[in-house]
Amino acid sequence: MSQQKSPKEQNQLIKNIASFSGVALQMGLTIYLGNLLGTWLDTKYGTTFWEDSITLLAVFLAMAMVIRKAIAISK
Repeated sequence: MSQQKSPKEQNQLIKNIASFSGVALQMGLTIYLGNLLGTWLDTKYGTTFWEDSITLLAVFLAMAMVIRKAIAISK
């Protein structure tokens, strides 16, 4: 049988879920803005590598943020 959690544990679970929802939005926004910056730089300087490079960098930054948040929540 499943055990019911105390109100304190339920509140903590809800806070963790909300926190990860915010991280997901932050991750998407970081990648999107990195892509926009790369596109703008490619257009401004007539190059073709900035969009890919900065988008990839934004993906790594977003993943680092997620990992950092997961470590903080697990403590």
